[in-house]
Amino acid sequence: MTHSSFQAVNEVSLKSLNFQKNDNLTNIYSYSDISQHSNTARVSAHALSPHIGAVVQGVDLNTSLSSDTIRTIRDLLLRYQVIFFRNQTLTPHQHRDFAKAFGSLHVHPVYPTVPDVPEAIVLDTDKNDLKDNALWHTDVTFSETPPLGAILVARHLPEIGGDTLWASATAAYDALSSQMKAHLEGLTALHDFTRSFPLSRFGRTADERNHWADVRNRNLPVEHPVIRIHPETGRRAIFVNEGFTTEICGIEQDESAALLSFLFRHLARPEFQIRWTWRKGDVAFWDNRITQHYAVDDYRPHRRIMHRVTIMGDKPVGPTHTIRS
Repeated sequence: MTHSSFQAVNEVSLKSLNFQKNDNLTNIYSYSDISQHSNTARVSAHALSPHIGAVVQGVDLNTSLSSDTIRTIRDLLLRYQVIFFRNQTLTPHQHRDFAKAFGSLHVHPVYPTVPDVPEAIVLDTDKNDLKDNALWHTDVTFSETPPLGAILVARHLPEIGGDTLWASATAAYDALSSQMKAHLEGLTALHDFTRSFPLSRFGRTADERNHWADVRNRNLPVEHPVIRIHPETGRRAIFVNEGFTTEICGIEQDESAALLSFLFRHLARPEFQIRWTWRKGDVAFWDNRITQHYAVDDYRPHRRIMHRVTIMGDKPVGPTHTIRS
């Protein structure tokens, strides 16, 4: 697919992304490698909003994908931050194998997993469960090396409701004033496992309490830059989230609370979002380094089952002048 024909099926031009050039990385300015592959039709992507989200067509994920196709999917992920595939029939093993094409896989320390596929967590919600993920969050930022991305497959859906929203943290950063950007780029924030995984919820039995204590001890609170630089595109993003961020380091508690409150509200602005209504066979793949997501909890007492495979990432890096406390 030529560069001009790729632009024709998208609402957003490449220039609007303002990526920083890095000659050591895949050339994300050009999509000339989006072409006919031996096992797929011509790949195309249709943007869903000005800042985030696209539907990818022409890829059957349960086939053996060529290296060109994998590279194309990765480039589309970098461009759109979350991409969606319709009408897929991935088994849990195929789900895992597809994710492995993009890196080593993470095994979650708390969530239940698919039998024989420990990399695939089960998000099973019904009337008997407490609310989970119904807040803006970035996955596993309590880790020193939060995930690169995650791939979510819809397994069982309620008749209505159960949408997921994603927000672009790069668009949120771009919308800040220059003065606020300068202020934030010198700060770090604390991310804590226990904020989303409290003992009161995940320690109902003695065995659960022992497991929770072991996980907590292996995942002590960690500092990350408030502004993160994407390792592949060079774009800057706000890297705090309601799920795990507890405080801004090195400032007074009331200052930290006020600043985090502002950032959480700012990140949740609808201008930076895409909302996805799930259908059977849908697959979502998001760049966890520069997005947040929110699972809408509006379908109780009906059931919703999703499988997620998470791709390991690297240590977040901020601007060179970031000061750690």
